[in-house]
Amino acid sequence: MGCAIVAVYAALRVALESDTLRKLPFLNVLSFAVAGSIALIIPHPLSIVAAAAYFVGSTLESNAIASTFAGGLDRRE
Repeated sequence: MGCAIVAVYAALRVALESDTLRKLPFLNVLSFAVAGSIALIIPHPLSIVAAAAYFVGSTLESNAIASTFAGGLDRRE
């Protein structure tokens, strides 16, 4: 239940924050809270697999966003 509350709070902060860079930490917390909620709420052994897949996907997404804001790949030749 605690993960779901954290997810709702993070979702509200993402929706209400106007600065994109200040949204990113809350977006990251939202992704981790959703993964935790999937694993804790769904009473099935495959929910761990679903939560792990969501966690890996959201981590890759967060890294891609952070890399883009940090400058991304240097494309100069």
